[in-house]
Parts: sequence; structure tokens; C-alpha cells
Amino acid sequence: MTVTLQDIREAADLITDSLEVTPCAHSCTLSEITGAEVFLKFENLHFTGAFKERGALVKLLSLTPEERKGGVIAMSAGNHAQAVAYHAQRLGIPATIVMPRFTPNVKVEHTRAFGAEVILYGSGLSEASTYALKLAREQDLTLVHPYDDEKIIAGQGTIALEILDSCPNLEVLLVPVGGGGLISGVAIAAKGLRPEMEVVGVEAARFPSMFQATQGMPVKCGQDTIAEGIAVKQPGQITLAAVTQWVDEILLVDEQAIEAAVLMLLEIEKTVVEGAGAVGLAALVHHRDRFKGRQVGLILSGGNIDLLVLSSIIQRGLVRSGRLVRIRVSVPDQPGALGEIVQLLGSAEANIVEIRHQRAFTNLSLPLAEVEFIVHTRGLEHVYQIKKAMDKAEYQVYLPDSDKISD
Repeated sequence: MTVTLQDIREAADLITDSLEVTPCAHSCTLSEITGAEVFLKFENLHFTGAFKERGALVKLLSLTPEERKGGVIAMSAGNHAQAVAYHAQRLGIPATIVMPRFTPNVKVEHTRAFGAEVILYGSGLSEASTYALKLAREQDLTLVHPYDDEKIIAGQGTIALEILDSCPNLEVLLVPVGGGGLISGVAIAAKGLRPEMEVVGVEAARFPSMFQATQGMPVKCGQDTIAEGIAVKQPGQITLAAVTQWVDEILLVDEQAIEAAVLMLLEIEKTVVEGAGAVGLAALVHHRDRFKGRQVGLILSGGNIDLLVLSSIIQRGLVRSGRLVRIRVSVPDQPGALGEIVQLLGSAEANIVEIRHQRAFTNLSLPLAEVEFIVHTRGLEHVYQIKKAMDKAEYQVYLPDSDKISD
């Protein structure tokens, strides 16, 4: 049996009283930056922070009374886990969730908070999946697969119905791809309503499993990615067939592009999106010419990002934009010298965050010491102004991170 547009419409009817329609809004700023007309589907605004609620709810509502009583089990890196746990609790269904050991803590704790029994097992989703299948057989639990299930696919496809209802003139949809449940449902619905619409998948370059599988290549993945929500080493059988039939292309984006997209969405749209949810924007920015002048929809699939990860992204983004700069200066090793350079930086309107002063770990001559300043600036032009002022005062200045600063 295959998923049809009618299945997706029926799924939409099932969940209409339980899930709110998430906003779909035009972004003037991102449109200006990319050259496309950009529309954002804010799936990160669901109660559990991700689109996974759609498929999970459709699947749970399809269970027989006996299956509900017996309980369900799911394996997930986080968003599917929270969705299953939350709606199982609402429906009075016992839930067990197997999550990889290195799942971000925010996702683990939220899943537990919804009343599910959480088991941390394995280094990745494949090992967690194997263990979940073992428990399902031993305890007679109903498996709620994160992507390779027709009910799940139909539920995720309801996103496309909402997008095209809000933005009927869209020409392209950029969709995150992990196991393929989201893009399978979205592509089936979008192509069913608008056959001429282009549906493009986006994967993290370190986990290109769907791209490789559709090309008939051996599947080879990396060890980790900031987009852990789509870090899937083996696409599903149902989803692979659907993607092969309905999806036009799959693009790959690297880690730096994903980081930059997370930061852009935070700064520009004031919305928190996890790495997996930001890959569409990363692809759009990287492939500007491919989508220039077209109406493009981006699915921000989730917002459950670990705060420590988000903090690191912000700090690294500030470095790349020149707003957080490390400056090393050689100063005379004598009283008052440090005060003079601090005063100079203050006059140049650099906000000093941290100072490190040391004499031993340097090749400078003995009368000199090395001082490292970490400063906040207004951006690249301000950095150059600061350096010019220090050069004029005849200080030896070194910007160790200058190769990381981008225009």
C-alpha cells in the first residue's frame, strides 16, 4: 500500500482538533539576502517544538483498543520521542522511548516530563532502533517508527496542505531529510496538489544517506553533526521509494552553513531553530542562483536545540562576523603599560570582555610581554579601525582568528 493525497487529507481531518495550524509567513529580510521570495513554515512552534507531533498523533489514533492498552515503543534522537510521549500521555497510552546515549539533554528531559519511560541505548539511532525492536518483540509493544510508516508519512504530509493553503503560489519547497518521513509526505501532498511544484530535500553533508541511496551509492555517514535530528544512517524502505518517485533533488549542506542558518533565523526572524530545521535556509543561502527570483518555502522543522550548542553557535557566529575578536598585542613589561593599551582600546570603542597577560609562553624578547584581549566590536569595519589605531600607536598587533572572519 502507498500513501496518497487522500490519505494525507484524512490525516489532516484526524488532527485538526488536536494540533494548531502553525504560521507560514513571508520573510522580507531573508528574501532580500537570498534573492528569492522566502516563506517560512514555523513547525518549531508546536507544543513539543517540532513537526513530529503530526505523524505521531495520526499513528496513535490508528491503534486498536488492544494496542493502546498494551503500550507503544519508539526510537528517536529526540523530536519523535517527545511527540510520541506527549500524545501517548494525552491518549492514556503507556509509552517507552529508546534514545541514543548522546541525545541532547533538553530532548531527553522533555520526553521524560511527558511521562514516558526513557531508555538511553547505543551511540546512534541505528543501535537504538535495534534495541527498540528487541523490546517490542519481548514485551509485545506496538512500534511507532519515526519515519518508515505510512501513518507517520501521511501525518507529516499535512504540512504541505497548510503551506499551500497559506501560500498557493509557491514554486519550490526546501525540506529537511533524515529518514525521509517528512519529505515523503510533503512531496506526495505537494505534487498531488501542484504537479509542477519542485520539492527539494536537504541533508547534512555528514549524513547523506538518502542522497546516496537514491543515487545507488553505498551509504557512508560521518560520526556527528549539529543537525542530529536528521543524522540517519539508513533511510526507510517506504520513504526511499517515495523520495525516488516524488522528490526532484537532494542538496547537501556543511556544518558551517547550518550553524550560520541557525544564527540567521535567531537574529533575523527571532526564532529558535535546531540544526535539522535550519538546513533548508542553509541550502537556499548556499545555492542562491539556483532559487533566485522564485517563491520558496522553507520548513523550520524543529526548535529543540541544546542551549549549550546554541550558545556555541552564537559565539562562533560573532567571531565570523567580526563582532567578537581576539587581539594579541606586544607591550613593554613595565608598570603602566597595560593601562595604556586598555585606554587605547577604550578610546577606539572596543568593549573588553577578557584580558590574558603572560610572559612565559612567548618568543618575545624579555623586555616585552604578550597581552591577549577578547573584545566586542560593531563588526569588520570597526575591527579594522581598532587595528589602525593600535598600529598608529606603534603596537605590534596580531589577529589570530582573522582567517575565520568572513564578509
